[in-house]
Amino acid sequence: MSTKIKSLSVVIARVLMGLIYLVFGLNFFIPFLPVQPAPTGAVAAFTGGLFQAGYFLPFMKGIEVILGAFLLAGVFVPMSLVILMPITINIVLFHVFLAPEGSAVGIVILVLQIYLAWAYRDYFKPLFESKAKAVA
Repeated sequence: MSTKIKSLSVVIARVLMGLIYLVFGLNFFIPFLPVQPAPTGAVAAFTGGLFQAGYFLPFMKGIEVILGAFLLAGVFVPMSLVILMPITINIVLFHVFLAPEGSAVGIVILVLQIYLAWAYRDYFKPLFESKAKAVA
């Protein structure tokens, strides 16, 4: 694969992931996507708990908006990927265990996240130092 194609695929993956997080994060604050039917069962209990916490969803969705914008702009990409990984994993696990009908979205986000982590892997190498030394 040529370097131009690799670079273009990274940009496309970064923009797609940035759009997903930006759009769904903004939709929390300014609802513009079609309203989904009210959840039931375990999904209702899970989302109800998050809403009851008061701070959690606004905080998480705010992070998604900011980091989605960073990904779109191509700034702080490695940091954004590190912070978004737990959110991505939770999206996948939520869909696998509570709402399997929406698993495709979670899988797409996870694939984008893993691909981008691989593309930016040199930035993550210091995170895996077993005996890291403090910088004086």
